Amino acid sequence: MCGINGFFNRENASELTLRALNILADRGKDGAGAAGNGWVEYENIPEKLHLPHESNIIGHTLHSMVNFTRQPLVYEGIFASNCEIYNWKELTENFHIDASNDSDMLVKLIEKRLHDGNVNTNESAAVMQNISETLEMLRGVYAFVYWREGVVYIARDIIGLKPLWYSLLEGFAFSSEKKALKATGYTDIKELNPREIISYDIKSGTVNRYTRNFFSIAPQHEGTFEQIVEQVQHLLENAVTIRFPDEPFGILFSGGLDSTILAYMCKKLGKIPGKDFKCYSAGLKDVQNPPDIEYARKVAEILGLELVVYQIGLEQVEEYLKTVVPLVEDTNVPKVGVALTMYTACKAAKEDGIRVMFSGSGADELFAGYDRHKRSTDISRDCYADILKIYEKNTYRDDVVSMYNNIEIRVPYLDKKFVEYGLRIPPQFKINDTENKLILRKVGERLGIPAEFTKRKKQAAQYGSRFDKAIDKLTRRAGYETKTDYLKQFYDYPNLKLGVLFSSGKDSNYAMYIMQQQNYAIECLITIKSINPDSYMFHTPNIGLAQLQAEAMGIPLIEQITQGEKESELEDLKKAILRAKQEFGIEGVVTGALYSNYQRERIERICDELGLKVFSPLWHIDQEKEMRQLLALGFRFIFSSVAAYGLNNKWVGRMITENDIERLVKLNEKIGLNIAGEGGEFESFVLDAPMYKKKIEIREFEVIELDEYTAKVAITDAVLVDKAEE
Repeated sequence: MCGINGFFNRENASELTLRALNILADRGKDGAGAAGNGWVEYENIPEKLHLPHESNIIGHTLHSMVNFTRQPLVYEGIFASNCEIYNWKELTENFHIDASNDSDMLVKLIEKRLHDGNVNTNESAAVMQNISETLEMLRGVYAFVYWREGVVYIARDIIGLKPLWYSLLEGFAFSSEKKALKATGYTDIKELNPREIISYDIKSGTVNRYTRNFFSIAPQHEGTFEQIVEQVQHLLENAVTIRFPDEPFGILFSGGLDSTILAYMCKKLGKIPGKDFKCYSAGLKDVQNPPDIEYARKVAEILGLELVVYQIGLEQVEEYLKTVVPLVEDTNVPKVGVALTMYTACKAAKEDGIRVMFSGSGADELFAGYDRHKRSTDISRDCYADILKIYEKNTYRDDVVSMYNNIEIRVPYLDKKFVEYGLRIPPQFKINDTENKLILRKVGERLGIPAEFTKRKKQAAQYGSRFDKAIDKLTRRAGYETKTDYLKQFYDYPNLKLGVLFSSGKDSNYAMYIMQQQNYAIECLITIKSINPDSYMFHTPNIGLAQLQAEAMGIPLIEQITQGEKESELEDLKKAILRAKQEFGIEGVVTGALYSNYQRERIERICDELGLKVFSPLWHIDQEKEMRQLLALGFRFIFSSVAAYGLNNKWVGRMITENDIERLVKLNEKIGLNIAGEGGEFESFVLDAPMYKKKIEIREFEVIELDEYTAKVAITDAVLVDKAEE
């Protein structure tokens, strides 16, 4: 893989390009290049480039895997990419293109199709549509820039395995890594949505966007379980085969189902020269071996795999964290734990001269492999949402960690054809009451992997490697209160600026608290006041008091009135979120959704259109666990309304206690009542929480009883008081 960047309509573009290329140097050690209007220059390293003083420049660092071809490439337009196109030779034959490698093929294919389609290249929308249609033909991963006739186009693969960030704050800038834009003075930096192609007109400074089609979950595949298993195995074997490099490679290996299937497939499919590989496992050197290393050794011995185990002690963990945390630009504890595991394994592989590694990433998202999937009400939609958003959670972390070690990650489970098929598999073939990833486990059995390994339950990498335990030990040893606080010393920046969809109830408050604890900056609250008390989307009881809660936290509040009409109320939500983006520079939105696909899908669609990320930290949380955690953390709340058999007017207007949760648990066992009120059984109002600087005191309220099981409280007088007051 490689690194790309560009700066347009900036007087010091040459200086910025060189600075960014030096940041990206680890992404490509085989050469550096830059190009502008009428010129191109290549050198071995960025420091040797002597760029003319111009305001529009593209830069590139080269990690050469297929034929040494320097970039940027200059034909009718200027092109630079970070790509691995696995079917590039097939496309060169089909379109009669003479190309030296995949990047060369891609730019020539784009230009050929522009000619063959008689596309008016002065119309950026037509060019973007043509590029989008061209990209549909590719099997692989990519991020690229194409500059012709005064317009710059950027795009990335549809799942988002190859990163691309951009800013429109001053002119137009983009880079493979966010930190390269930060280092050149940019603050308003966005990650390119993989479903978008962006064009920037240099002369006018105008930006246009083209939306690409994503995958679908319908119609579901017909056929028996065995027939679909056979097809899954066939597609996965194909995805693995086309990713074989022409040199020895590595596999990130935990001994879990996903990596074991990949490793055994590679062994069975790769019995030809140049397809040698080793498995790499990493973990903490402690009194007991980490479970992933124990399993990896056992699997490797029985299946005849060559295994390299790399374990590090506590002191070395801290040294690695000094590199890993700034690399991933995040202090999210689970993300750092996984990154540390991958970094350690990649470091071992690098010492062996490995430049390509296979990863099992994506299998859990595609085949319902997480614990939260057991509580899902719609497996197909949840798997779809997981794949849709995987670029926001995993792929950037994996890319920067591997590329720092000059290693390219290849991910067969996220092959386009494999994902397209996997999302339409009937949910009952993915998960049942006792087991997940059913179809993938069956593939393992068909390959001849013993049941002891195909039946192994998932353990997240940070726990299986024991690196989470190491971070915990280091946190306590250094005297920090939380692991996030400990990690902040290595990267003392908020992860992202967020707005919270705020209802005044327990879920939106708790979701915000979780994101704050993970070092995200909460810039504003966003409240929708619905005139319709029966809104499909929005909480309505006492919503006017959200302003008082905002004051208690010292966080600005955006309020938006809606008539509360189904679907049309979403336009009002979009207006409010857009205001938050424009006024407070938010980069994402926090939602307190637990199980409502109706709400989550609509919020995600709006945020997708606005280029914002969505965080739902409570999604599929155990409802009893949530209620108990709230009280344990110091949240104090009342039920502002009830509407369910088993509840009555005595539940509203008073503080909820542990005894109340016990009663809700019994009602759940007896009649199936949702303990956290997710079925609309009750609404809540928060009076105090850990992030409140003052608490709310209700001085007057009225209980309105509608029938035996339905009641609500109207708060008529409430004030803020110091927490020290009783």
